[in-house]
Amino acid sequence: MEYKDYYKMLDVKRNAGAEEIRKAYRKLARKYHPDVNPGDKTAEERFKEINEAYQVLTDPEARAKYDRLGASWSAYQRSGAQGGFDWNQWASGFGPGGGQQIDLNDILSELGSKGPGGFSDFFEAIFGNMGVGQQSAIPQKGQNYNQKVEITLEEAFSGTSRILRVGGRRLEVKIPKGTKTGTKVRVRGEGAEGASGGPRGDLYLEITVTPDPSFERVDDDLYLELPVNLYSAVLGGEAIVPTLRGKIKLKIPPETQSGRTFRLKGQGMPKLKNPDERGDLYAKVMVTLPENLSDEEIELFEELADIRGL
Repeated sequence: MEYKDYYKMLDVKRNAGAEEIRKAYRKLARKYHPDVNPGDKTAEERFKEINEAYQVLTDPEARAKYDRLGASWSAYQRSGAQGGFDWNQWASGFGPGGGQQIDLNDILSELGSKGPGGFSDFFEAIFGNMGVGQQSAIPQKGQNYNQKVEITLEEAFSGTSRILRVGGRRLEVKIPKGTKTGTKVRVRGEGAEGASGGPRGDLYLEITVTPDPSFERVDDDLYLELPVNLYSAVLGGEAIVPTLRGKIKLKIPPETQSGRTFRLKGQGMPKLKNPDERGDLYAKVMVTLPENLSDEEIELFEELADIRGL
């Protein structure tokens, strides 16, 4: 059985202080946390190892006992690890007859109530050989649930809700204004039940905003193509612009070219973290040509073409 070096797991020296250990733990815990690495079993196991190491090394008495256990490890291994070796005798110090006797039951009680994940085989094998018995169950948070939900752009603009059935329960979940594709809405305590009295997991709604036929969304801004008739584009006029809050009038200056874009400030999507603020709406002019021209209209266009030398 391989010896677990808790100092190496946290990448700290054996004489590291408590604050240094805490900083190292926080850095590694953020990196390997299951919520950051969903479905990654390697990261999950690394996270458990980090927590086990942190539980021991941040408790001064448990850390001292672990150091003494580590000092006796090679002798334990030479004995064959599974029989004939008086571990209690060696655990009292660096050899038989030296130091203070270690109460392994006390180590279990000290470590068993801290943090997620329980002990590794490294501890279980040693404690089992000594007849200590099973460690007390550690409360663990329940598994998180993930539910995919589709909403329309209008629903993302105004905010909406969905009725879901989770674990036999009927649940109404509110989806906030400004939600985007990829947004996760967290509902605390609506996941699976925890183990050994631990809290329930959480429910996460994974949002997809379906494409809209009129608007293209880029972050909190909206884009649309605005048809403008030839006469308004040439002479100036007005165009009706659809928005998600209703229709508004836009003044079209004379000689507006097709492709010109007008910015309508504050007519875009609400910002998710501050729904009182909105993005902008960009209306791209698409000049439309007249159809079914009369003979008189054709003559007038021909006359205009002659005037302009076309």
